[in-house]
Amino acid sequence: MATLEEVKTKFGDMHLSEATYLALDKAGYIEPTPIQAGLIPPALEGHDLLGQARTGTGKTASFAIPILERLKSRREIRGPQALVLVPTRELAVQVSEEVTKLAHGRRVSVAALYGGKPVRGQIEKLRRGAQVIVGTPGRTIDHIGRGTLTLDDVGIVVLDEADRMLDIGFRPDIEKILRRCPQKRQTLLLSATIPAPVERLARRYMINPQNLNFSPKEIAVDTIDQYYFTVDNERKFDLLLKLLKREQPTQAIVFCRTKRGTERIFRRLEKRIRSVACIHGDMDQGARDRTMAAFRKEGLRILVATDVVGRGIDVTSISHIFNFDVPKFCDDYVHRVGRAGRMGREGVAFTFVTPEEGGELTRIEMRINIQLKRDEIPGFDTVLDRSLAGPEEHDGAIVNHPSEPPPEVPSSMRRRRGPARHRRGL
Repeated sequence: MATLEEVKTKFGDMHLSEATYLALDKAGYIEPTPIQAGLIPPALEGHDLLGQARTGTGKTASFAIPILERLKSRREIRGPQALVLVPTRELAVQVSEEVTKLAHGRRVSVAALYGGKPVRGQIEKLRRGAQVIVGTPGRTIDHIGRGTLTLDDVGIVVLDEADRMLDIGFRPDIEKILRRCPQKRQTLLLSATIPAPVERLARRYMINPQNLNFSPKEIAVDTIDQYYFTVDNERKFDLLLKLLKREQPTQAIVFCRTKRGTERIFRRLEKRIRSVACIHGDMDQGARDRTMAAFRKEGLRILVATDVVGRGIDVTSISHIFNFDVPKFCDDYVHRVGRAGRMGREGVAFTFVTPEEGGELTRIEMRINIQLKRDEIPGFDTVLDRSLAGPEEHDGAIVNHPSEPPPEVPSSMRRRRGPARHRRGL
């Protein structure tokens, strides 16, 4: 266990306040991560920063600490002094909790603004004088329109997961919000990737930003072992059960493509194993919050989810990722797998690939510049012989699985995929 003096020594070059050192010690932060060491000093000096970094690297603390260090008392400034925009409700909750944790020992008011929750409670918190606002663009715009949120006193704006916010169509809302903020402000833009739309946003709304890149050359997390199984669609669930039994994960996320598929796999799993829950976009916000809170506190072992939790959720005890469905986009694979191996920990990821999805797997491997290793379970046939297969025996009963064909693939691509993947032993 580190002492307060050790924490001060590790973070010493940053010349932080005594209150921050005490909060870091209580939070168990012994030494800065690379992004914290690189971003906090120039942020404290007031520079605009364009930072490239993946999640799970201590990114939130790298902007939360400068915000807290620069806050003035509510007697001096009544309105919000810092605004953090994030793409999802879950990330708004997580970031607000991290800011509150690092504000330990200070009287700092943090308000999380996101949809799916009654607006009345948020209005009351704003009325009492929130100093730090963490919000999704949509709900933030809503409060501005209601007149319950003014940004005249904001001195620092953070755009967290900027690429994701632009991906899901928040650019107009972000620009409206930035135009409401004082021109004389500090802006920090943090993004896993810096595509052209993010660059354009930075050029338009930032002043001579310093470019800081904390992403490794390899896109995939290097502490994670990554495997694939070739498996028929109707054998996926049985494979998942076998793997859960073999691997005995501390905590795991099972990723599905659709809300309906997520719900279906959850219902089947909860009949066979304990401590399992699901989360997807059709659930009401209260249920989503309770599920994520239980998962963070390790009250749940298995979480079945859509990509709603694929980015930005920091649960450090996740040991395994199961891609029940191949993700639609290659970058979604990167962010799914990044849920394990947080803060340098080791993790394992398994991806279930149907015989028709060889091309998708190849594109993922090209994107991450890593070839996934093929895995097998002795005695378990993942691909059935179609010429011999009849009704399948499962749990002592004959079961005819409901027809759920894999995603349709253009015939031209299907001709290319089969032979190429079979040469790799698929």
